[in-house]
Amino acid sequence: MKLNKKKKQKLTLARKLIAYSNPKSIITEQFRTIRTNIQFSMPDQEIKTILVTSSIPGEGKTTNAANLGVVFAQEGKKVLIVDADMRKPTIHHTFNLFNVVGLSNILSNQVDVLNAIQHSDINNIDIIVSGPIPPNPSELLSSKKLETFLDIVKNEYEIIIFDAPPILSVTDAQILSNKCDGTLLIVNSGYVDKADVIKAKASLEAAHAKILGVVLNNYKMPKNNNYYYY
Repeated sequence: MKLNKKKKQKLTLARKLIAYSNPKSIITEQFRTIRTNIQFSMPDQEIKTILVTSSIPGEGKTTNAANLGVVFAQEGKKVLIVDADMRKPTIHHTFNLFNVVGLSNILSNQVDVLNAIQHSDINNIDIIVSGPIPPNPSELLSSKKLETFLDIVKNEYEIIIFDAPPILSVTDAQILSNKCDGTLLIVNSGYVDKADVIKAKASLEAAHAKILGVVLNNYKMPKNNNYYYY
């Protein structure tokens, strides 16, 4: 028996967004812990814009960005997730959306911000996909249009999460980290070299990023516990 389109979409969301499909799981609880730690990390400053990046590709930054958005939304916050990876975008796959009009169109003055926002199937979460892959992502992120974009979305949303490219691959994450209230570095346990993580941290510090912390991804619990957690 073939599944209809809506059921397929829900199954895809369930696989990628455990905080949505299984809110009582130990993994979801870890995302709530990250959410709480972010809220307490800078008591003297409101954190509205959060950059999520990693040292190298394949560390799970997109999954973490998406699930973090879910737990903020479950708290009642109005959340916007922006795919700022204009080289290898994936957020549209995570939320089953079309990547036709997005951030690249906004930053190149082709479309207004509000016309690029897409609603997800999850309450309180909207998405801006990357849009068509431009020839000059770094230049777009360095433009004054980015500051205008940030001003607009800050007025509309309580939490804005940017899924950025790996920091050691290109300069995009460095540029954006300087503009955001805080940055999360995703580190895939047993996958990335310690030297690369140190380089990534140094790159963020060179950009004057406010590093909120590191998320150790895919860490295996001790043998007396059968769970994996983020």
